[in-house]
Amino acid sequence: MAPRASWCCHFSRVHTHRNQDSQNSIKIQAWWRGTLVRRTLLHAALRACIIQHWWKLMLTKLLERRKRAALESFSRREWAVVQLQSLVRMWRVRQRYCRLLHAVRIIQVYWRWHNCHSRGFFQGTYDLTASHLGLELEIFLGSQICRITDCIPFPIKN
Repeated sequence: MAPRASWCCHFSRVHTHRNQDSQNSIKIQAWWRGTLVRRTLLHAALRACIIQHWWKLMLTKLLERRKRAALESFSRREWAVVQLQSLVRMWRVRQRYCRLLHAVRIIQVYWRWHNCHSRGFFQGTYDLTASHLGLELEIFLGSQICRITDCIPFPIKN
């Protein structure tokens, strides 16, 4: 029986040794699978980080474009309002100028009529030839009119 016990003991040691090797190989395989999973998760996390960074960049660019479009729109509207205000001010100034010009013309007409009737004025024509000067003058003094017609000969030298 002793040899049998030794065989059994040997089998048990071999079995235990195989069991130990099997457990060690299982541990190595588990470590390797864990390393692969961690590497895969790290790559996935890095890719997700890259995608998130790209997405934030795109959102920032989109927001910047929207801000620029809003600013340009505001700027165009502001420019249009300024132009409109300028046109309205110009139109009002022109209206005032036209009213003042009309008033000035009315005052000038009355002033000229008053000067004509109170101080008098004259008008006339002349005809100049080689031998004489012909004059026709009309002098207005209030309600009186004086007309002078004269022909003045030039002295001729021989």
